[in-house]
Amino acid sequence: MPLPNRVTPFQSLEANAARGLLMGNRGGRFHDLARQAVPHRPWASRQWIICVLAFKGRQRQVWQDGYTELFFCDEVTALAAGHRPCMECRRMDAMAFRRAAAMADGQDRPLPPCPALDAQLDRERRLGRTQIVHRLPFAALPDGAMVRLSGQAHAVKQGQLLAWSHHGYGQRRPLPGGEAEVLTPPTTFRALRAGYMPLWHPSAQA
Repeated sequence: MPLPNRVTPFQSLEANAARGLLMGNRGGRFHDLARQAVPHRPWASRQWIICVLAFKGRQRQVWQDGYTELFFCDEVTALAAGHRPCMECRRMDAMAFRRAAAMADGQDRPLPPCPALDAQLDRERRLGRTQIVHRLPFAALPDGAMVRLSGQAHAVKQGQLLAWSHHGYGQRRPLPGGEAEVLTPPTTFRALRAGYMPLWHPSAQA
């Protein structure tokens, strides 16, 4: 049986056999070594990061000692759930994300320190254990933003909505009019609009 360590765009953890493109963590260990069920509080700190699957030959036993390993279909999924690129194993992506976040208002500002960025994302992604959903016009959404539509997650790409699953993207539909329920936090949303290019699952190119 797979562990409940696959992250959805709704920040929740599910057991699914799909192999994601990326892994990450939420600032430490929050799983129970003996019980290995969905944790009551699925984070350890405000540092929610996105990592590569392999780095410098490091080997780990998943959900044992140390931090709680999490897995994502792709970076679009991880960003919607409120994570940001890791400064160690994805340094170039992390710097690009920080630059985009700093320039999102059209001004040249200093790069936000990671602790400040983590605190900002934490304020935007959840209220207690409830995910914060932001309302914006569909027409304003950049590629890589994720929305909730009829209770399901969809990613925005090239004027279409792509239905999300742990295994990738499926049905496509044109962007509707009106307001969207945006899952992606505002800071990340602005970074996407400023040019940050997330890693997509190959099914998004179909």
